[in-house]
Amino acid sequence: MANTEPLLEVNDLKVTLRNGVEIVRGVDFVAEAGKVVGIVGESGSGKSITMRAVMGLAPTQSKVSGSIKLRGEELIGAPERRMQRLRGSKIGLVFQDPMTALNPVITVGKLIAEAVRLHNPGMSASAARQKAIELLTLVSVPQPEVRANQYVHEFSGGMRQRVMIAMAVANNPEVLIADEPTTALDVTVQAQILEVLKDLQKQFSMGLVLITHDLGVVAGAADTVIVMYAGKVMEKGPVREIFYNSRHPYTRGLLSCLPTISGKEGALQPIPGSPPLLSTRPQGCPFHPRCSMAKDICRSQEPALRQADGVMSACHFAAELQTIASEQPIPSVRHS
Repeated sequence: MANTEPLLEVNDLKVTLRNGVEIVRGVDFVAEAGKVVGIVGESGSGKSITMRAVMGLAPTQSKVSGSIKLRGEELIGAPERRMQRLRGSKIGLVFQDPMTALNPVITVGKLIAEAVRLHNPGMSASAARQKAIELLTLVSVPQPEVRANQYVHEFSGGMRQRVMIAMAVANNPEVLIADEPTTALDVTVQAQILEVLKDLQKQFSMGLVLITHDLGVVAGAADTVIVMYAGKVMEKGPVREIFYNSRHPYTRGLLSCLPTISGKEGALQPIPGSPPLLSTRPQGCPFHPRCSMAKDICRSQEPALRQADGVMSACHFAAELQTIASEQPIPSVRHS
């Protein structure tokens, strides 16, 4: 019988700064082999900090509480030496800005070879270089033998991102975290990068956590979607339910910002206002200053995340939201 144990389990995860400000507030999710979890939200929503906490890379002097289990092993409180062994071997991370994450004075081949040899100290330099070329081939970098001798500045944005992915999967991790892997790329390259990630995830049966600010990115990739705002989960559920049956005004606001190819004219509908500073988070529901449905209870009581017709929603009026009309143009969603 196949092992159905979740690869990564995160329960009630909180990250608190030294001044007492909570920047992540009670996040829960599970990453399973062969499945994709999409974490979506505007800049400052806490999605990247959540995953850095999972990697043991939370801000200095912050306190991480709750539970993070990798194959049942608790990572919160684990010694740094243990986390160093897990990072890159069991959990891979694709950073959102490869130009600042990759060393510009080392050739791409050596960068990848270093990632390989770090967890395989007995491997020879020549074997590591051959492995680097194989990894470049795996992520569809053309002429990998030639490209391995080039530097990061000689690569396009999309190719740099492929190098980052090659380094992240160099040691066959069980969980791969991709932090905004398509930021600043044109739509064609975005599609290529997402295809590379999905192919690798299927090939190695990894659990993939895809962090993005764009719901359109996760539409055809994710199995489960988590929507974050002000450090908290606003809504989560299966991808089709989130797109067709959202029960939170914030999620619907993000959907209304998506351009469509339906041919219908009309301006995009941005969410009014800006996300709050976490140090001055409003009382009650953190989204209420920007929400057209807000009432007195929203300003005084923060709603708990609870079941609401196929999804989990943190909205006092989740049951009152109508199902999204089928004629409303939304991105195409993968059928499972």
